Amino acid sequence: MRLSRWLADRWVMIVALLVLGYLALPILVVAALSFNRPSSRLSYDFNEFTLDNWRQPCATSDMCDAVVRSVQIGFLATVVATVLGTLMAFALVRHRFRGRSGINVLIFLPMATPELVMGTSLLALFVSAGVPQGFWTILIAHVMFCVSFVVVTVKARLAGMDRRLEEAAMDLYANEWQTFRRITLPLVLPGIVAAALLAFSLSFDDFIITNFNAGTTVTFPMYVWGAAQRGIPPQVNVIGTAMFAVALLLVGLSSLRGRRARRANLLAGPPGHLRRSS
Repeated sequence: MRLSRWLADRWVMIVALLVLGYLALPILVVAALSFNRPSSRLSYDFNEFTLDNWRQPCATSDMCDAVVRSVQIGFLATVVATVLGTLMAFALVRHRFRGRSGINVLIFLPMATPELVMGTSLLALFVSAGVPQGFWTILIAHVMFCVSFVVVTVKARLAGMDRRLEEAAMDLYANEWQTFRRITLPLVLPGIVAAALLAFSLSFDDFIITNFNAGTTVTFPMYVWGAAQRGIPPQVNVIGTAMFAVALLLVGLSSLRGRRARRANLLAGPPGHLRRSS
């Protein structure tokens, strides 16, 4: 009876943990294979434990060049998309202008359009304009579809923000720049950081749109796709595990920082004049 009651009270949590464990299973397999010495290039079974893959992650120079190129494109696309998307989100949330509803629809189009259609459309655009395919066409394509995700993420953060905080700051003789720097930006910053991390992950992971507009430029997903035909080196699992660990570390640090900030606010209590008046 106790066991059945315990299961009845916690069955939702148990199902959620099972689903999360199932979703994390491929990541665990990749992490385990990063310590594997395969019996052949076409074998994916766990043959022998080794640390050589982590000691020499750049055993093939082509793979490391592709990783660096993907990081460069992802970083530049993230910076441009985050700046443009944040400005667009502020304009759509804080201002009323003609065509605002139409722009909201256009922002969702890159998210709803299949990547195959977007890749071929961008390819036709670059070819008709005479733009040589390579690093910069990949960057333009990544900025194009990352902006939509940034706008949606930052808009959600702005929509849940209390405008009375900004009004209170301006009532205390803060100008517009001071209000933005001390009130608005700290409140919106978690949404901007989340949007930037999402944009980088989408850019680093993209294959379909990149394949149409890359020319002779090889990114990390394209290298993995090409290497799959002749055997994927185990160092690919090292790169994947390292990227997941870095993302997990950034999310953990952000969560820890937010928890410490909330704890500091609780310990500080209300301002002095409020405590005296109470």
